This record gives sequence, structure tokens and C-alpha cells, in this order.
Amino acid sequence: MEDTKEVLPGVPEVLLKKRKTYRQVRAARAKAAETAKTVHRERQQKTIFKEPEKFVQEFRRSQRDRLRIHRQAKTGRKISVPEEKKLAFVMRIRGIKGIHPDVRKSLHLFRLRRIHDGVLVKLTEATLSKLQLIEPYVTWGYPTLKSVRELVFKRGFVKVDGARTALTDNMVIEQKLGEQGIVCMEDVVHELFNVGKNFSKVSNFLCPFKLSRPPGYRKKVSGHFTVEGGAGNRKDAINDLIQNMN
Repeated sequence: MEDTKEVLPGVPEVLLKKRKTYRQVRAARAKAAETAKTVHRERQQKTIFKEPEKFVQEFRRSQRDRLRIHRQAKTGRKISVPEEKKLAFVMRIRGIKGIHPDVRKSLHLFRLRRIHDGVLVKLTEATLSKLQLIEPYVTWGYPTLKSVRELVFKRGFVKVDGARTALTDNMVIEQKLGEQGIVCMEDVVHELFNVGKNFSKVSNFLCPFKLSRPPGYRKKVSGHFTVEGGAGNRKDAINDLIQNMN
């Protein structure tokens, strides 16, 4: 009697391919997880070494602000407002990590919460005093009618139902400022440039102008404008900067 050998059923080729693919996927995932752990560990080590440096930098910046504020208060120099200049454009150019609380508060009063945010302000002794306080963190100057018009028409935004909306409809202006006789974009430009009696209402009606990074932007912006820095009073040269960033 012949022995009968039991023939085992073969595994389908499709199933074998699936198993191989599954093994490859598992190996790839394991490798990716290991790489991610290594990167995370390296970042943590870098952070551990960098944090003390950041603390020192922030402390030194705060100390510099404190000394600068103390010197300005000690001199007691009276600030004179230029008779022919009534309007200024102020733009923030530096971060505010580690700065003195008084400087931070003044920047927030000007609504300059982000780098390259700009606002139009009325020049008074109080305004100039605040500008002197925040001078290392802003650049400012005297805008022309052309610059003001371009800022309003290109970068004019308002809050509508809590959302930041481009100022393209005169109906929005009439609803908010119609009682003051301001009903269109040109009225807004005229009131701002001539620093009219409703300047504050019109200025607060507009959101801060968000300008773009200019061509050939230099990361180092410390130092006064007159010594090849970025901060301080540019006077009429502010118009060239607005033109490049608008």
C-alpha cells in the first residue's frame, strides 16, 4: 500500500505581497519614529543651552531701556513740536521680548502690536514724549499727502462685525463716520492728512496699517536712523520707506 502524502494548500501570491508590504510599512514607521525621537532630543539639548542666553539678552535689553528712560527723565528737556509738521507715520521695526514695561505699554497705546505695523499719529508734546520713549523700537517721519492716500487706499482695513475687512465700500465709512461729515475714502484721507477735529475718530476707525517687508530688508535694525540704523525719526525719508513697503 502506497503512502499518501498530504499536500498543504499554497499561500496565494496576493497575500504574500500584502504581508511583504505590511512589513515594509512597519519598518518605515519604526525608522521614522526613531528619527523623530533623535531630532526632538537634539532640539531639547539646544534649548537647554540657549535658554540662559535668551534670559541674559532679555535682561540686558530691559536694563538698557531702564537706563535710557532714567536719563530722559533726568535731563527734563522740553520737547518742541515742529510748527509746520502736524502728522507723523510711526512703524514698529523690532520685537519686544524682554523690554521695559513702560516701553511695552507705550507701543500698545500706539496700537503697534506687531513688527511692520504702522499708524498715523497727531504730533503733540505728549506724542513726541512717547516716541522718544519707544524710539529704539520704531521708525517714524512726516508723510506726504500721496503717502497717506496710498496707505488708506492700499492698506486701509476696518473692523466689521469683529472681522478685519478691507476698506472698499463707502457705505461702511458713512455708517461709522457720517455724523462727522466723512462719507468716502477721500474724506478719510483729507481728515487724516490735515489732522482735522475728527482725526482721533478716523484714526481709531482704521486698523493699524500692515506693511510688507521691503526689498533688501536688513535684519539688523538697531541704532538710530542717522547712524545707518533703522530706528528713529526719518523725517521726509519715511515716504521712501512707505513707498517700498506699501
